[in-house]
Amino acid sequence: MKLTETPNRLINEKSPYLLQHAHNPVDWYPWGDEAFAKANKEDKPVFLSIGYSTCHWCHVMERESFEDEEVAKVLNDDYVSIKVDREERPDIDAIYMSVCQAMTGHGGWPLTVLMTPDKKPFFAGTYFPKHSARGMPGLMDILEQVAQLWKTKKDELVQSGDKITEAVAHSMFAHKEGIVTEDTIHAAFRYYDDSFDPMYGGFGRAPKFPTPHNLMFLLRYWKMTGDKAAVEMVEKTLESMYRGGIYDHIGFGFARYSVDPKWLVPHFEKMLYDNSLLAFAYLEAYQATDKPFYSRVAEEIFTYVLRDMTSPEGAFYSAEDADSEGEEGRFYVWSPEEVSDVLGEQKGARFCRDYDITPGGNFEGKSIPNLIETGIAGDYAEEKHLLFIRREARVHPFKDDKILTSWNGLMIAALAFGSRVLGDSKNNRPQYLTAAEKAAGFILENMRRPEDGRLMARYRDGESAIPAYAEDYAFFIWGLLELFQASFKAEYLETALELNRDLIKFFWDDKQGGFFLYGSDAENLIARPKEIYDGAVPSGNSAAALNFLRLARLTGDSSLEDKARTLLKTFGGSVSEAPAGYSFFLISAWFDLFPAIDVIITGDPDSGQTPEMILTVNSGFAPEMLLTVRRPGTEGDKLAELIPSLKERGSADGQPAAFVCKNFACMPPVNDADKLAEILWGN
Repeated sequence: MKLTETPNRLINEKSPYLLQHAHNPVDWYPWGDEAFAKANKEDKPVFLSIGYSTCHWCHVMERESFEDEEVAKVLNDDYVSIKVDREERPDIDAIYMSVCQAMTGHGGWPLTVLMTPDKKPFFAGTYFPKHSARGMPGLMDILEQVAQLWKTKKDELVQSGDKITEAVAHSMFAHKEGIVTEDTIHAAFRYYDDSFDPMYGGFGRAPKFPTPHNLMFLLRYWKMTGDKAAVEMVEKTLESMYRGGIYDHIGFGFARYSVDPKWLVPHFEKMLYDNSLLAFAYLEAYQATDKPFYSRVAEEIFTYVLRDMTSPEGAFYSAEDADSEGEEGRFYVWSPEEVSDVLGEQKGARFCRDYDITPGGNFEGKSIPNLIETGIAGDYAEEKHLLFIRREARVHPFKDDKILTSWNGLMIAALAFGSRVLGDSKNNRPQYLTAAEKAAGFILENMRRPEDGRLMARYRDGESAIPAYAEDYAFFIWGLLELFQASFKAEYLETALELNRDLIKFFWDDKQGGFFLYGSDAENLIARPKEIYDGAVPSGNSAAALNFLRLARLTGDSSLEDKARTLLKTFGGSVSEAPAGYSFFLISAWFDLFPAIDVIITGDPDSGQTPEMILTVNSGFAPEMLLTVRRPGTEGDKLAELIPSLKERGSADGQPAAFVCKNFACMPPVNDADKLAEILWGN
């Protein structure tokens, strides 16, 4: 095992993941023309390795193979080796991950692909040990065999690559048209109901992922049908995840997934997208149930993100690693002696009892704090603070400090939504709205190309780069829409509409409908996929459909509604075949099917009855509702240019007024929060 003193080409990259490999003895190239030109010139196959900076098994494969001189010699002699950060290049990752899943039946990272110099894959897998072990082929064996085949049976490998590429282009990203109906939504609920774990919450077997949009869908199903089983599944899952070790009880925030059904042992890395979407789910659960527990967890998530995952300029970092000091989870685990040393014997013993910190431990000899067996603990705020201070002195996990437009869009949306849900008439949560606005301002100032306003995907170390993908546009537009509904500033709606036009311009498929993953102005790969599966995050198409419907409702632009319905129809057949894999797509379809509520309030949001009326709108669970507040003066006039219906909405007898339209039937205006509550909530 050796790190070279002279770095390879990755030293010039901005990606933290690529920089982690810059001192490997492997002669790595970043993805680009130089690497493929070399492969063509020297007639060598390409070794493609895709991962991300906080990936545990990526670190393992690096230590075992990419830091190893023997492996490096084979790669350097017989291959051209390329490293890709999947978070920077989701287009490359999506294509070659689909190949891996088709060839092996599974996927994951690190992703290992062998391909021809013209980017056509003929072999794919995930993690490989250096030598064959535990029934797994060794990387050395694979590399040596393929190198020999390339010399003796190259034509067969090339033909295999041609066939696989053709399959990728024509079938792996093919989708069926169809109409999503209420029956489709019922079918998705039945799947979740059947796969629900009544003991520990969540769905299916281990490993268990949070997938918050599944829970958001179930809340809407409960709203639509009144079926209490749906909200009970949500509550059980949210409570169980919090009680488990997947939640960081000392420093807050959720890890990426649990390796067991109890949510006890996490894969310790923390991702910005998980925490954004989970904050949303807890906030919606708070709206639906009025239980303070859910609002507290959401606020703790925000505490973590604003404390540990926010750049000095206000944008949000991507992730924190699972490993520190070469060990997974070391930063997060405790022994009873460590706890007692901080809290004293009596308080320490009580804390250890309630948080399952035992001499034998629950993870490799130490303990992950959790409440699985003891239930929700009492008030340990002071003890947690003291333990947090002690933990801060440990060697921290690596932090991936690149800024992604897509994931920032999700956190902007969550914070803006949180400022509405958690605020009161005195607006005592302004820090969430301020943070969301600051992050949005950073992206608009630093991550749009000056010459044409084209959104960029990644910012790091003073450089914005890579034309943004469909999900960058969709998630950031979502964030801008939430900012508009929280701040009532016309500029956010105006920018959302502008970026929405760019999304259509660069990504829309005029022939078959739907949005391509990467733009028409970006690098042309061996396939141009359309993503629809709602996995760890919603797909760009699913989020865009909801954005289009909301923008259409807000502005009255029927062309946006038509586009949304074309989008829903484009993928409706595929979704109807396996609806549980498309929960956010179904949220968009639900929004189109469920009776709409539109609330327009005219008045100063900071004075008179207006703040109370705004609070009334935000107090209940009504994801079908859209709120617009027209301020008096120039700002209100600017907004009326974007929303023509506002021109007909004035004050009532000189007082602030609330106009409510339910399912396209409008009611007389009211200027009292109690009357508005009666209309909206029946109280």
